[in-house]
Amino acid sequence: MPAVTSAGVHPRILIVTHSYYEEDPRLRRQGEALAAAGWEVDVVALRKPGSKARERIEGVDVHRVDVQRHQGAGLGTYIVEYAAFFVRAGIAAVRLHARRRYEVAQVATLPDPLVFALAPLRLDGVPIVLDLHEAMPEFFRSRFPAASRGAVRAALLAAERVSIAFASHVLTVNDALRERLEALGVPGGRVTVILNSPRTDRFDPTAHPRRRFMEDGCLRLVYAGALTPLYQLDVVLEAVALLAHGVDEGEVIASPAIPIDVTLDLYGRGDAESMLRALAAELGIAERIRFHGRIPVEEVAGRIADADVGLAPTRRDAFTDFSLSTKIFEYAAMGKPVIASRLPTVERYFGPDALRYFAPGNAGSLATAVRDLVADPPGREAAVAAAGERVRELSWEREAARYVGLLESLAAR
Repeated sequence: MPAVTSAGVHPRILIVTHSYYEEDPRLRRQGEALAAAGWEVDVVALRKPGSKARERIEGVDVHRVDVQRHQGAGLGTYIVEYAAFFVRAGIAAVRLHARRRYEVAQVATLPDPLVFALAPLRLDGVPIVLDLHEAMPEFFRSRFPAASRGAVRAALLAAERVSIAFASHVLTVNDALRERLEALGVPGGRVTVILNSPRTDRFDPTAHPRRRFMEDGCLRLVYAGALTPLYQLDVVLEAVALLAHGVDEGEVIASPAIPIDVTLDLYGRGDAESMLRALAAELGIAERIRFHGRIPVEEVAGRIADADVGLAPTRRDAFTDFSLSTKIFEYAAMGKPVIASRLPTVERYFGPDALRYFAPGNAGSLATAVRDLVADPPGREAAVAAAGERVRELSWEREAARYVGLLESLAAR
């Protein structure tokens, strides 16, 4: 039944995100879940060149401010970008609230202090939800290691703490991040985990032609995500070269292996693309690596359906120890075997049997994982079944009901 307030009108929510809403799967799922539940949803987001200032997407009204993302830029550029969005988003929020009178507002990080852009709404009695997509201090230490020490790191931790204290309630994306917050002193009752699991109707393998594993004799690997150093696609390219050239560990004295006809489809954009293109040429595999650029969220499932194996090659550091890649859920939902970096949170959610793991940063380990997957059809099918069952247990439909219920309880206050 569609939600209504005590006054008999649909509840209204404002979501502020320093991202391109149309490209942000988590925000898309949240906004569409609320709209389906009868909420009126407004989103203030970044604006790409050529995008409309206002657009309605799947029942969600998106208001874009003239600030763009500078992926892979220096720290100074990020600070200017964050400051510009903070000011413009705050002005937009006040203007929208004057007309719409929101029952709840939500801020999606990064950065955590963006929550203070909604201070006027908080002063007007609107509950503010802070959705922590990442651990901001760990993210900055991973992205800017030289700058994230001493006083800077202390300032980042302080900013995280005051942002959380300012919010009425906190969301985060997995139990490892929840436990991190509780260790920092955030009461467990103020934190709710809403996983980044995919919508099963959007990632439905029966809605796409089924490709049998290596049906044409070619192993098709797929990666759908950002092309940045955090995701070690250089390691993936090195592994592709090992597979294609029939080498076990990339050394001259290594024992020979049977070459595999292999390709890699990359769906995404980022500052590492030029480096990856050059590396593919250097390794002699340029014709095997296909760069498709960023594609709409609605097309991702179909591209995964065309592949044989999904890759989640994440670097391991203090930041990614808390990471649980959405890509893993998407590949598994589409019935594809998944090879992922061995990370604590990934193993925590998927265990030893649902995925094939490799040592982060190790091309030989990745190549071996691929070969083992190809050589073991029964084990491969068992892993696909186990991962699919895990995704169904953690489905977005379950998470969406919890998310909407939480916001309804905040609105009722």
